Amino acid sequence: MENNKKDGRIRKNIQIGNTVEIVQKNHQRSGELTEGIVKKLLTNSPNHPHGIKVQLETCVVGRVKNVLI
Repeated sequence: MENNKKDGRIRKNIQIGNTVEIVQKNHQRSGELTEGIVKKLLTNSPNHPHGIKVQLETCVVGRVKNVLI
């Protein structure tokens, strides 16, 4: 993982307003990433093995792979 990215599997790394890369449910096989700004955190647990689920400002929902700094 590059130095300018944080792990998206840990909830405390993600805050509303952060720019993140997510993978949407229908893109899990291809691994296609979507970049956007976090509007809402949907996962309540402190960590998740596949990434914290968020909703972006564009209303797209997916699991965070990278938090961009």
